[in-house]
Amino acid sequence: MTVNRMLRLIAGFFIFASVLLAHYHSAYWLFFTGFVGLNLLQSAFTDWCPMMALLRRLGVREG
Repeated sequence: MTVNRMLRLIAGFFIFASVLLAHYHSAYWLFFTGFVGLNLLQSAFTDWCPMMALLRRLGVREG
């Protein structure tokens, strides 16, 4: 799996999990959903994402 596909998988999981946690536990989990969304938005403009840097360090191959 490539870095870009892994990033989309992780972001989707984080968003899905935080929405479920907000529904069943506390609405404050929506702040985490917003954080993930803002990080994706800034990475679209800056072409830098902390998760991508981590995935590259872990040896996930480039696309």
